[in-house]
Amino acid sequence: MRIAVFGANGPTGRHLTDQALAAGHEVVAVTRRPGSLPQRPGLAVAVADATDPAAVDAAIGGTQAVLSALGARFSRETITTYSASATVITGAMARHGIKRLLAVSSSVADPNWRPTGAHFFNHVLDPLVNRRLGRTLHEDMRRMEAVIRQTGLDWTLVRPSGLFEHPVVTDFHTAETSADGVFTARADLAASMLRELEERRYVRTAMGVITTAVKPNIAKLIWNEGVKKK
Repeated sequence: MRIAVFGANGPTGRHLTDQALAAGHEVVAVTRRPGSLPQRPGLAVAVADATDPAAVDAAIGGTQAVLSALGARFSRETITTYSASATVITGAMARHGIKRLLAVSSSVADPNWRPTGAHFFNHVLDPLVNRRLGRTLHEDMRRMEAVIRQTGLDWTLVRPSGLFEHPVVTDFHTAETSADGVFTARADLAASMLRELEERRYVRTAMGVITTAVKPNIAKLIWNEGVKKK
């Protein structure tokens, strides 16, 4: 299958691109920084800002599915990356007759998500990190979800929990709406998206995904995902 991957040079997008190529897909990597992606068989690079209608329209032509791993950093300011790109991408898909869309969101978008047995996370980390520091980011994720839900596409909203790096795909669990767990390895997130692309178990609904085989070191996770990236 020929697929377009938005955010292809981001931390999740790189896993997604690598795994898709390894599985035999042709990948159009849509990015604003083409020099960061090495040339490989089966890979085409399209230079585009995901909020530029003309550039997105040109990038996705000839593809059969679109996978978005776009992301933004926490900010006190209003964030529009997710909703603005969703508006442009879905509009371009409708014009090209491309039906299948998978877009990365977050478990936080489910207002009822509270992982079982995770007292410290539910009462300390989640209120501080997700609901306060990440408030504007998650608000825009919810706006993105609303944009996508209003389309006639065969969409899947992919909702990982706290993202961390792990070099290989592990056992992971998926569930409708959100999954009961605190963390998701990016390799597992990418694998879940490619599996859903084939299996179509969660069309026109949300798919939660969590990693069950390994857990990150909390201190290292906060450093790598928060402090180090600033």
